[in-house]
Amino acid sequence: MKRIFTFVLALTFAAGLGAQELSNFAFWGQKPIISPEIQNDSVIFRLKADYATVVKLNGSWMENPWVGTIDMKRGENCVWEVKIPLPEPEIYTYHFVVDGVVVNDPQNVLVQRDGTRYLPMLIVPGERTENYVEATQHGSVSHPWYTSKILGMDRRLTVYTPYGYENNPKKKYPVLYLLHGAGGDEEAWISMGRTAQILDNLIEKGLAEPMIVVMPNGNPGQAAARTLNIPEKPYDWRDPANRDLYVQSLCTEIVPFIEKNFRAIAKPASRAIAGLSMGGGHTISASILHPEMFDYICPLSAAGNMTPEQVATLKKAGVKLYFLACGNTDFLFQNAEEMHAKLVEQGLEHEYFVSEGGHVWSNWRLYLNTFARKLFK
Repeated sequence: MKRIFTFVLALTFAAGLGAQELSNFAFWGQKPIISPEIQNDSVIFRLKADYATVVKLNGSWMENPWVGTIDMKRGENCVWEVKIPLPEPEIYTYHFVVDGVVVNDPQNVLVQRDGTRYLPMLIVPGERTENYVEATQHGSVSHPWYTSKILGMDRRLTVYTPYGYENNPKKKYPVLYLLHGAGGDEEAWISMGRTAQILDNLIEKGLAEPMIVVMPNGNPGQAAARTLNIPEKPYDWRDPANRDLYVQSLCTEIVPFIEKNFRAIAKPASRAIAGLSMGGGHTISASILHPEMFDYICPLSAAGNMTPEQVATLKKAGVKLYFLACGNTDFLFQNAEEMHAKLVEQGLEHEYFVSEGGHVWSNWRLYLNTFARKLFK
């Protein structure tokens, strides 16, 4: 009897301490709270907030997601709810605003990390997103460390290996080096870009060659993502002495590290490089500094350009695919237009992919889902 009393007392105490954490979960026969819930052509968001007076919804699908909100209504058992038309197929992020405080959806297990923010995701099914969800056959994602003498530290990589990599120790694979933009890190393409899901689906469907994908950290002062809480080194990118240090590390340290420690084919025809925004600039710089290294070059929404002499050098090196992409409302679109014109003028055969929208992950996922099919053919 004493044990039963102690157990009940402990449960009561725990419930008192954890009431706020547990309030959005169903216990003892309570009706579960589902959020978000897609119903045909609409989606419902719900949040249990017992003491709230005003609850709003903010989502990236809105015309102005920086300031736009939708009022939610308080219902039974203090569950706030709003039903909206289902957005077009894509991956969206959202949050609640509870009495002026930003709150994530505690019911949604699908989240992505954007720098130091964790954001709940809404994946709207459709043709656009069919390769953004889990495939049947899964590759593996690891986080090896390499030593950079150029940057003076050990640094963390994210590496995707395709389905079957572990089961066939003799098979070698081509490699895509996939670079993030400003504010990102070595996990950005995996978290927000859905790299593993896109490659898993494309490879399983026979639409892309099985490949290794290497995602470095493009911030020279960081050993790894800030979530590892490793102190950063001061780095002045304005100093001419620091120019292209990361790009040189990529080409002379990361590539050899991968080709030594993974079953990578060490040939230009089996190397591709792609990057978004800042990473697009790194992609262009790498192709200029080492034109013989990559046969597949894909600057996406890129901050960068080339001289006619540099274009001529690339042309002479025999690039198999130059894939230039940008959104038509991107603030870097004019730069892409100028670069496209320069490539045409210099006679470098390339693909120019213009999409709707701006400087956003919905475009960069689309680009990966598009150019990955063209690599190593």
